[in-house]
Amino acid sequence: MLEVQNIDVYRGEIQVLWDVSFMVNAKEIVAVLGANGAGKSTLIRSILGLLHPLSGKIIYKENDISQFPSYVITRMGVTCVPEGRHIFKDMTVLENLEIGAYSKRARPYLNKTTKWVFELFPVMYERKDQLGGTLSGGEQQMLAIGRALMSKPDLLLLDELSLGLAPKIAASLLKTIDKLRGEKTAILLVEQNIEMALKHCDRGYILETGKIKIEGCAKDLIANDHIRKAYLGI
Repeated sequence: MLEVQNIDVYRGEIQVLWDVSFMVNAKEIVAVLGANGAGKSTLIRSILGLLHPLSGKIIYKENDISQFPSYVITRMGVTCVPEGRHIFKDMTVLENLEIGAYSKRARPYLNKTTKWVFELFPVMYERKDQLGGTLSGGEQQMLAIGRALMSKPDLLLLDELSLGLAPKIAASLLKTIDKLRGEKTAILLVEQNIEMALKHCDRGYILETGKIKIEGCAKDLIANDHIRKAYLGI
């Protein structure tokens, strides 16, 4: 689905990512994990076409999208739940979801997809006529995920899903993400809560100071001595 090949990415004159490579297969949940400042957001922006690698390639469904603009990448089936959620606070829950289905690929399935999102997040149905800005933080995150799913993505990017949420709420959201396994959607989870993310992903990559330092299946990463000492406090 997605293959990032040896990319170097700069923000202005400052290099943020060095020779970063990883891949996401169809129907797979893959995590890119690391502390604040590791380069995770820059990586997301690069996949979305908001930043372009100086070298290396980003291959999506066998197309080199490294220099594509964001709107083209979105039309190809890549959607992001951004850090901070960025819902439309002055619009209702239902209106936020409808905005998510704006693209030509998603519009014909509006009613069917809306029903599916309400099944994933029953509280969204209860709040469908409520303004987005009046929702709790956890509910706003549900709405942001639901809005992204309305576009019927083939690749869903989740940027710092747990940020600012109580651990129980974040864990509940990740359990809902687990329900997407078996759908055709591949998921890239970019997260600093390493312990929580590894419980819900198939494979993971540890990003430190702009470089991939460790990679492997979730079970192996949880058992890795460096990860246990540096990130899990064990």
